[in-house]
Amino acid sequence: MRHSGARTVRLGTALLVGALISAAASLPSQASPLPRAPDIALPPPGHLYHGVYPGGRTGEEDDLLLSDLTSYEGTVGKTAAWVYFSDNWYRNHRFPLAAATWIRAHGAVPYIRLMLRDHPGAMPDPEYSLRRILAGDFDADLEAWARAARDFGTPLIVEYGTEVNGRWFPWNGRWNGAGTLAGYGSPSQADGPERFRHAYRRIVRLMRDQGAANITWVFHVNGDDQPGVWWNRFERYYPGDAFVDWVGVSAYGALSPLDDWCDSFRATMDGAYPRLRAMAPAKPVFVLEFGVAKGNPLCGQATWAKAALASLTGGRWRAVVGFSWWNEHWPNDDDPDHDTTMRVQDNGVLAGLFRAYVGENDDVLGSLVLAGP
Repeated sequence: MRHSGARTVRLGTALLVGALISAAASLPSQASPLPRAPDIALPPPGHLYHGVYPGGRTGEEDDLLLSDLTSYEGTVGKTAAWVYFSDNWYRNHRFPLAAATWIRAHGAVPYIRLMLRDHPGAMPDPEYSLRRILAGDFDADLEAWARAARDFGTPLIVEYGTEVNGRWFPWNGRWNGAGTLAGYGSPSQADGPERFRHAYRRIVRLMRDQGAANITWVFHVNGDDQPGVWWNRFERYYPGDAFVDWVGVSAYGALSPLDDWCDSFRATMDGAYPRLRAMAPAKPVFVLEFGVAKGNPLCGQATWAKAALASLTGGRWRAVVGFSWWNEHWPNDDDPDHDTTMRVQDNGVLAGLFRAYVGENDDVLGSLVLAGP
């Protein structure tokens, strides 16, 4: 993306926002398309964007509040360039205007996980299967979503197929044909990943056809393939450069105090990064989710996070240009001692590390660089 004429802005105070909102309000439904929103540019060399999922109430990632965000930002000492949240279609199929609006008003860019799923843990999904997406069953709803996104007027970041190579989500190939070769499409391509690629492309085409040019599209994988079989390698799911603007990865340590494992952030990234670069050498890389639970005996939360932040800000992976911590708390059973917390607010040592590596680091940006069309 271009740097010429780029400027760093907090969207809530940019004049652009008011102009585009006014235009959206005044145009009838059949009017000409809105003026093109600025592109999200790459940060200057040697800099990183800082985003966050700031936490919510239920663990479903769609009920976050402004107070969650300001609590996180106040603790780390830096604003978030984007705010990550889920748009769960088991609630409704509408563009999440309320959340996107308050995020923009605060000065960040909304980052929306487009979660076409019946409910958390629905595998295979009885409602939003890849087969139904490919059959066009949701085209009208996706087109309406796209028009609302277009009329929002300012930049949005959107992903479909979060952590697609992880069996815990229904768009993973395991639930959609796995490694079968004869059930769909090309006889030389595994059916599960091939269906996903085509579903992703269909969604992007539908939204572009509705004029939603303000969306930056993201392809988001897990750092390791689960299951670790040939057809589930994340490269097989990649929709292609024409449909993707950013590629991103999740890299977690232990997810609860009870887990009997704790993966190293550096080891996960060292395994995933060269594969991401070989898969999409022209695309910027983002660590879209990283975090580790407090209280797991296999890895100290602050030690794990310090190593991760030091590697990120030290430029170990040169194409990585942004990161976002998963700042959530959730219960795992009826014993509060077993709860997971990744919130920096809940660990003073962790909070101090984030202030040092993020809040006080001028190379870590709390606003996106926008470049005019």
